[in-house]
Amino acid sequence: MRCNILLASVVTVSIGSACASILTKVGTVKESAILVPRREPFPYAPYTIDQPIDHFPDDPVYAPHTNATFKQRYIFDTTYYKPGGPVYLYIGGETNGENRISNLETGIIQILMEATNGLGIILENRYYGESWPFSTSTTDQLAYLTNQQTVADNAYFAQHVVIPGLNASINAPGTKWILYGGSLAGGQTALSVKLYPKVFFGGIAASAPVKTVVGYPEWYNPIQKFAPQDCVASITDIIYKFDALVSANNTRAIKEFKSLFGLEALTDNRDFAMAIAFPIGGPMNYPMGTWQDLNWSPLYTSNDFWNFCSNVTNPDAPKKITEIDYALSNYTRGEPWTNLGNYATYIKNVLIPLCGGADIDSTSCFGTQNETYYADVTNGAGRSYLYTTCLELGAYQVAPETGPSLISRVLQADYTQQWCTWAFPPGKYNSIPPVVNVTLWGQYGGYNFSADRLAFIDGANDVWLDLCYHSHYAPSPRISTDLQPEFLITGAGHHWDSYGILDIAAEPLFIQQAHLWEIRIVKKWLKAGW
Repeated sequence: MRCNILLASVVTVSIGSACASILTKVGTVKESAILVPRREPFPYAPYTIDQPIDHFPDDPVYAPHTNATFKQRYIFDTTYYKPGGPVYLYIGGETNGENRISNLETGIIQILMEATNGLGIILENRYYGESWPFSTSTTDQLAYLTNQQTVADNAYFAQHVVIPGLNASINAPGTKWILYGGSLAGGQTALSVKLYPKVFFGGIAASAPVKTVVGYPEWYNPIQKFAPQDCVASITDIIYKFDALVSANNTRAIKEFKSLFGLEALTDNRDFAMAIAFPIGGPMNYPMGTWQDLNWSPLYTSNDFWNFCSNVTNPDAPKKITEIDYALSNYTRGEPWTNLGNYATYIKNVLIPLCGGADIDSTSCFGTQNETYYADVTNGAGRSYLYTTCLELGAYQVAPETGPSLISRVLQADYTQQWCTWAFPPGKYNSIPPVVNVTLWGQYGGYNFSADRLAFIDGANDVWLDLCYHSHYAPSPRISTDLQPEFLITGAGHHWDSYGILDIAAEPLFIQQAHLWEIRIVKKWLKAGW
């Protein structure tokens, strides 16, 4: 979960379409750092269903209403299906359908299909991939991009889809439909099961946000706790010293600090702070693999974060690099900025080249202060995800108010909120709120979210954990039952259970046990019936 914008040249870390900027306008949405090359030809034929744009003709929120439809894409797999088997619907979430195909081939949907003679479907979310209600994305046209409309898509699809080549109706509720979603799609899975209990038999919500907040400093907590501690200590100390310069309004020292990274052209301190946070995870943007992009499977993981920390803590760096640790010591009473040289050199050698020679302060590189840039209404996953974030999801990545921080305290909610304001000016009929409307999502229970045959599964090391069912702020202990099961995977990250390798017995034990648990709960549900 979170928007990721990459340069077109950095194909090894993109899971979406190529783009021309590191910023959030035309970017791609990152769920895993590595794009696994697909075999040719494309393994599944895509189909479409005529989906209503507006499912709520009596709700004034969506006025003026429309009776129009759009083509919503889906793909399916009948390899394991036998008549009477369940349908597993994978909610596409904040990316295109192609990027979810592994779930049919080797991932959680394949695992459940094989175990229960089921049929698997991946449904591309509205306003992503090729499932666009409109040719552009103005503020008015984005009015129908809400979680309420999205989960209504899921219900309509389950009740109306016709599977080509299958001589049987598999529509809900006559056939048992079980949803799976991870991240934002996990939250949409939970909402679908709760709001449409007569349509959906059950669902598994992985790393699902059930709590909405505006600022989310907790994103960095697992990194603080589980990352190499010499790396964490070096970064937090450097950031602490930089923030002291900002607090003192020492503009000369700040410029010197920026120049060490080759980023003196970034006049806005927040743009600079976000740029040097990219290897860790900058607000809304991850042009490099971060902690979130670690994965138990070598097919899907990224080593960028480990490489970053190894470089920052390199004890064998040459003298010309280690000398940089003392470049600003006159501002800290002679105290060195330990590993500053390593940190700055990494940014110069690894991050800056991603700009491809573009001006550092431009929106083709690390600058964000361009209102016109954000107001471009071209359809794109980055724009769609930003709209959802600004409207009802929130969780802007910010620095904590107190204590050690991996990112500068200049990065607060107002920084992300300005992108919302620029990107989505008031339309004739629709406008975003001045701050995230946390009640739209939060009204369904927050950490106490529940529904029968709804399973919550989270990773203990996930950066998004504190928005999820197993948050440190949630009631404890959690009591798991067959109707309302839950599982917190020790040592796991962001919906790691969604990935598989076609051989559960060969998986790492902690993932194997999660998959076996998911099989057990689904079989119990199916055996017990409605």
